[in-house]
Amino acid sequence: MLLEDIIISRVRVKMLQLFLSHPGAIFHVRDIVRKIGEEINAVRRELSHMEVAGMLSKEQRANRLFYGFRKDYPLYYELLELVGKTSGLGYDILKHKAKLGKLKFVMMSGRYLRGLQRRGSTDVDILIVGNVVLPELSQLVKAEEVRRERELNYTVMSEEEFAFRKRRRDPFVLSVLAGSRVMIIGDEEELVELS
Repeated sequence: MLLEDIIISRVRVKMLQLFLSHPGAIFHVRDIVRKIGEEINAVRRELSHMEVAGMLSKEQRANRLFYGFRKDYPLYYELLELVGKTSGLGYDILKHKAKLGKLKFVMMSGRYLRGLQRRGSTDVDILIVGNVVLPELSQLVKAEEVRRERELNYTVMSEEEFAFRKRRRDPFVLSVLAGSRVMIIGDEEELVELS
């Protein structure tokens, strides 16, 4: 399962991953070329197509053009979710699912995917429910922290602990369930359904 299966332009996929992995950031054309490793003409062509489609905004600064992904683009949040699942930690978890143990739910916080700061010390970026091989998970999380250049706050629970805390209406679990989320593994309805 890759974004390339849906979007056939390899350059556009790389550009979507760049822009949506850094929400709110703007990039100069040569910076985009360096970061995605593609030819400048291909990048300019895709920038033009994406701008006409309403995905990108451009801004002149001195003698340079900078591009940023428009948050008012109608499919912004859906693309953000797709990129979250098909690149970075989401992709790594899906790719190494068998090595990570028996995962029932893997949920990423919407704030984390949008690049927003946590509201408090109890905010969690990633919730993983199941029987997890912690050393394997730890390696994937460390790699993501290096990529994102920020620390991840993640919580691992067994299915029994999660179900118990949901039944008891545990404030931590309720706060996690009340926030926006992207499901990497599992059914969202089953995750939020309170017993």
